[in-house]
Amino acid sequence: MSTDQIAPERARPGPSTAPRARVLPRLAGRAPAPAPGTVLHSVSGATAVMLVLVAIGAAIHEPVLIPPLAASAAIVHSVPALPLAQPRSVIGGHLLCAAVGYAGLAAFGSSPWVAAVAAGLALAVMTLARTPHSPACATAVVIVLRTPDPRTFVPLLAGAAVLVVLAGCALSRARRTGTRYPQYWW
Repeated sequence: MSTDQIAPERARPGPSTAPRARVLPRLAGRAPAPAPGTVLHSVSGATAVMLVLVAIGAAIHEPVLIPPLAASAAIVHSVPALPLAQPRSVIGGHLLCAAVGYAGLAAFGSSPWVAAVAAGLALAVMTLARTPHSPACATAVVIVLRTPDPRTFVPLLAGAAVLVVLAGCALSRARRTGTRYPQYWW
């Protein structure tokens, strides 16, 4: 039996097949590619709301843009149909997690250990309240580690979360096609 009857020889990539052409499709995986207009719309919306939060913070000399709110803006503007992007989850999740963070801070003080437990408890509280919003867990961590004054932090947090939601609503209506936000309010 000849060798060509056992198995055909595999074609080797020639000079026309660049290594990049073989690597990029593998990196992209099977996830569907978003439409270019969708990417521009999502990125510009999330960036605009974060810039507004920075401007508000600069005007009142308080940090309003905290990492969890940046993550919330990314979720609201990128995947508006998900349950964790809905207003109930964004606003309620941040406020519930703030309560958990302040409770942990009052009971045990500021430490990374308390912050870790607060994040876990915050997730449990959100789950029970049906307000899933993963960035809000980080709000509890920020509170435990940074110990902000609740008299200023909580109103700013609530206002910023509402602003993120309202920006998602406005930008959703500005676009004729695409997913409408929100899917539900409460």
